[in-house]
Amino acid sequence: MLTQPLPHSAEVIADATMARFGLLRDVWSYDYGVVWRGMEALAALTGSEKYAAYIYDALDSFVSADGEVRGYHPEEHNLDHLCNGRQLLWLFDRTGEERFRLAALRLRTQLDEQPRTSDGGFWHKDIYPFQMWLDGQHMAIPFYIGFERRFGRRPEALSDAARQLILAWRHTLNPETGLPCHGWDEKRVQPWADPETGRAAHAWGRAVGWYMVALCDSLELLPPETPGYQEVLDIFQTLSARMLDCRWDGVWLQVLDEPGRTGNYAESSGSCLIDCAILKGARLGLLPAAFREEGLRSFASIQRHFIGRMNNGEYFVAKCCRGAGLGGATGRDGSFDYYISEPVVSFDLKATGAFIQAACEAERE
Repeated sequence: MLTQPLPHSAEVIADATMARFGLLRDVWSYDYGVVWRGMEALAALTGSEKYAAYIYDALDSFVSADGEVRGYHPEEHNLDHLCNGRQLLWLFDRTGEERFRLAALRLRTQLDEQPRTSDGGFWHKDIYPFQMWLDGQHMAIPFYIGFERRFGRRPEALSDAARQLILAWRHTLNPETGLPCHGWDEKRVQPWADPETGRAAHAWGRAVGWYMVALCDSLELLPPETPGYQEVLDIFQTLSARMLDCRWDGVWLQVLDEPGRTGNYAESSGSCLIDCAILKGARLGLLPAAFREEGLRSFASIQRHFIGRMNNGEYFVAKCCRGAGLGGATGRDGSFDYYISEPVVSFDLKATGAFIQAACEAERE
């Protein structure tokens, strides 16, 4: 890992990603969207057309002339599949091509039919009934708000979007730790769910990172007069302060609520997402200015812990949990042992995209 700060690290990692992976156009997957979101931020930061072209050329292969999206299956009601909608909106704003608006509309229509909990929270997917996961807030809610701000499809949509973020907090927050757990089961029937609260057992770092970015990005888009805005802001400020208190050597652990437990480790994707949200929140005035200095300290630690260099000079992001979830047929029981058993990898797109986003915030003048 690095022993000295890496200048212009957003560009360095973005260029290495383009060289290693080429265009991301194999499957309609949220991890592509995390990278594209980083490239979007980098295009704005540098003014370089190559990062914008990278997004366009990839999505050009997914979106047909009539707005069909290759590989998107709305009947699955999968919130993960809405993540890339933000780049569809960005491309429509940038190019005016009607196919990108139609594609975004297809994704937005999913939310009109999305199954909900009894108090109105979106299910994470059809195959996870009556469950809200922190991950889904990042995947769906900023896109939901962005679409409604542009096209105003439903008058109550903005307050509904804010309510999703609030419900996720209320249902997942463990008051003993001040941390939100990975997910919540309204029916209390999942093996991973507490029979009294419905909460998962632990605060998984990347899930909290997804949620923090969702909060920050949503607050950037929501008009302050939106019902629920102030509560969302209070949640973001409270959680951001808690994150500064639970750092380990400047970064964040795989399982946030088990800091001293054997086997826990510093994890890159969650660290980058959390730091990105803190840095961006300070820039937008959602957090006190002092949070930027704390975010920059953490970014220096992120570079030191997670950025590696191969013998051929190629830089990469290391120490990423490849994937984690709740339930299903593969033993994902939400336990500490489960979270630390998932493979830890390098060159993962989730960590790479999250790093580029955090670096863009850190490297602003």
